Amino acid sequence: MKKEDLEKKTAQVCDLVMNRMTDGKRTIVGVAGAPASGKSTLAAKVVDHLNANGNGDAPLAALLPMDGYHLDNRILEKRGLLARKGAPETFDAVGFCEAVKGLASGSPCTFFPSFDRTLDIAIAGAIEITPATHVIVVEGNYLLLKSSPWNSLADHFTTTIFINPGLGILTARLNKRWLRHGLDPEAAAKRTETNDLVNARLVLSQSAKADLELS
Repeated sequence: MKKEDLEKKTAQVCDLVMNRMTDGKRTIVGVAGAPASGKSTLAAKVVDHLNANGNGDAPLAALLPMDGYHLDNRILEKRGLLARKGAPETFDAVGFCEAVKGLASGSPCTFFPSFDRTLDIAIAGAIEITPATHVIVVEGNYLLLKSSPWNSLADHFTTTIFINPGLGILTARLNKRWLRHGLDPEAAAKRTETNDLVNARLVLSQSAKADLELS
């Protein structure tokens, strides 16, 4: 994503978030999109922007990525799902959805897992969200899926954003991602087609309409 495009989209999302904020009530923002859509980059930028313009000792906004709820590789291997890591069934979907629903209370201080891509494991208790943080930006592929349990999140988001740069751009980005991870061109293309694009097509075809859709 080009810098100027990222800045423009960040401003759009921040304006939407600020307009949806209500005094005395926590704002839960869902940023969804297919793998390599740019959702993680945008969500992090939005949090940084909100915090840079916030007041007070506690951060105004915090980021909660869905990736911390990846099932452990040993469980995926036992279930024959390791090659499909990143698909909906390879997450603790129920645990993630319940965690998001609990954010609305704003109390007490809560802790959530993050995902270490270098180690390829989830790290428990790595994200701290304090009661004084009023905006939580949740990001992930499947936040708007129409199937259970993901569809139970709809009533808990204050506003939602969906990013769709198009399947062609997604394919190119995913191929580059696997090449950066050391795969040869043939292996990168196979990984993209047999796993990532399967997930991407699911997200693009089975996600509910968001309040704001970006390319």
